[in-house]
Amino acid sequence: MASKAAHKVRLEPIGIEMDVEEGETVLDAAFRQGVALMHGCKEGQCSSCKSRLVEGDIDLLKYSTFALPDHERDENYILLCRTHAFSDITVELTNFDEELLSRSIPVRAIKGKVAAVKPLTHDIRLLEIELAEPLKFWAGQYVDLSIPSAGVTRAYSMANPPSEQIRLQFIIKKYANGAFSALLDDALTPGTEVIAKGPYGACFRREGHEGPMILVGGGSGMSPLRSILQDHIESKEQRPVRFFYGARSEKDLFLLKEFADVAAKLNDFQFIPALSDEISAGEWNGEKGFIHEVVARRVREEGLSGPVDAYSCGPPPMIDALMPVLFAAGVEPSRFYFDKFTQPILKE
Repeated sequence: MASKAAHKVRLEPIGIEMDVEEGETVLDAAFRQGVALMHGCKEGQCSSCKSRLVEGDIDLLKYSTFALPDHERDENYILLCRTHAFSDITVELTNFDEELLSRSIPVRAIKGKVAAVKPLTHDIRLLEIELAEPLKFWAGQYVDLSIPSAGVTRAYSMANPPSEQIRLQFIIKKYANGAFSALLDDALTPGTEVIAKGPYGACFRREGHEGPMILVGGGSGMSPLRSILQDHIESKEQRPVRFFYGARSEKDLFLLKEFADVAAKLNDFQFIPALSDEISAGEWNGEKGFIHEVVARRVREEGLSGPVDAYSCGPPPMIDALMPVLFAAGVEPSRFYFDKFTQPILKE
């Protein structure tokens, strides 16, 4: 129930009105009430929730000027993930997805425990958790995963399909100073308490679309793309699928047998790994170069026809380099779904 200090937020042009409580951002209020607005990092870094304030009084938490430059702020643009309302406000959404709104799932926090941690490469782990109750989500979405005993929370995408709502999987890259990932090999033993809060994310599989599907990832960007691929297989839909995965060297590749088996389940599927490090002659017979270069070359050579859905998850530079490649290949901007994996660097 909204508190006495709650204000009204009207979202145009979709005509939705909702409450926002004191101390709550507009985006969090939308999550709580099951209004699925466009979003990405939720930390003021990616600009996915950029909108324009039409009327009312607000305050913005700290944000990146890359996401909201000063000249846009002077024109009353705001980031919903950083906006606190001090009165009733009206906001014009500059970026919204009717399909996302139609498939809204209210955000929930569900307790669970660590079930297993399995090595996939020298620095990538598969984390499995078991929830106390089901969490509904769409393939490609993520949750905020918390470890209460360590006081740490990080956003991770599910690697399993939405048909599996109790036991969730996450593909996580380890970092030496990672507050969460550094716990994977020692501290996160089976039975450790976790809390999964979500679902979040607009980069989820669109159902019933025709034409080819392109998946592009690197590192832990494999996680949501694997969920999307498995969900696609379960749907029984048949469309050409090209899964590009960028890595530095062969030791960074994993799940190769799993993807080889996928070819038996789909009529037209190719998993295309690409290595960016210098490779000695004869050591690697596959694609070489940065992943956006490989995508450009392969898409041009193959000449995929029809409307294309493209999904990409990974570091911002990879996605930024990929955008012009896909658009040049004929992918409509409205059918390019992506999730930029940003680092949680902003502090209040």
